[in-house]
Amino acid sequence: MKLLLIRHGESVGNLEGRMQGQFDLPLTDRGRDQTRALLARLQGQGWKPVVIYSSDLCRATETTGILAAGLDAPVTLDARLREYDIGVLSGVIWREVEVLYPEVWRKLHQDGESKAIPGEEGLDSFHERLSSVVVDILSAHQADETVAVVAHGGSLGMILVSLLHLAPHRPLPFRLDNTSFSIVDVGPRGIRLTLMNCTCHLNNSALGALG
Repeated sequence: MKLLLIRHGESVGNLEGRMQGQFDLPLTDRGRDQTRALLARLQGQGWKPVVIYSSDLCRATETTGILAAGLDAPVTLDARLREYDIGVLSGVIWREVEVLYPEVWRKLHQDGESKAIPGEEGLDSFHERLSSVVVDILSAHQADETVAVVAHGGSLGMILVSLLHLAPHRPLPFRLDNTSFSIVDVGPRGIRLTLMNCTCHLNNSALGALG
C-alpha cells in the first residue's frame, strides 16, 4: 500500500500568523492555487488514490475538494484527523500570546514543561487519536492500493510517528509545509518513508517565490 500524506494549502490562519489548532478557517486564494499546483503534479505523475481521507476542518476539506474533483476520488471525512487541540491558544495570533497569556508564554519558552497550555489535548491523547486512524486505514485497504490523507502539519506528523514506531515527544520530529507531499510505502518488509515534505510543484511558479 502507498499512503500519500498531504498537508492542506495556505489558510487564512497561516497568513495571519495564528496558532490554529482546531480553530476553523478557510484557505486563502494562494492556498487554493497551491492546491491546484499539487493537483497538476498528482495528475501528471499518474496518482490514482482509491479514496482521500480528510480532516473535517475547512482548510483541509477545501484542499480535499479540489484534489478529489481532479482525481475523481471519493472522500471520507474523519474528525480524528484534526490538528492538535491547543486549548486557550486556538486562533490566537502568535505575537499576541505574550500579552494575552504571559504565564503560558513563559512556560512555552522553558524546558521541561510537559503541559504548558490550559485546555490543550495532551500528547498521549493526540498520539492515540492518530494511531487509531492509522490502524483503521491500514486494515481497510489492500496491499496494491493507493490511499491519500489530507490533514494538518501536526496530525500528519503524528501519523508518521505512529507508522515509524517512534516515541511521541515535543516538538514532533517532522515539519510539513503547505501542500507538501509525502509518500509512505507499507509492505511485507515494513514501513518505508520514500518521500518527505516535497513541495517541488510550487518551485516553478510565483507561488514558490513567496516561500
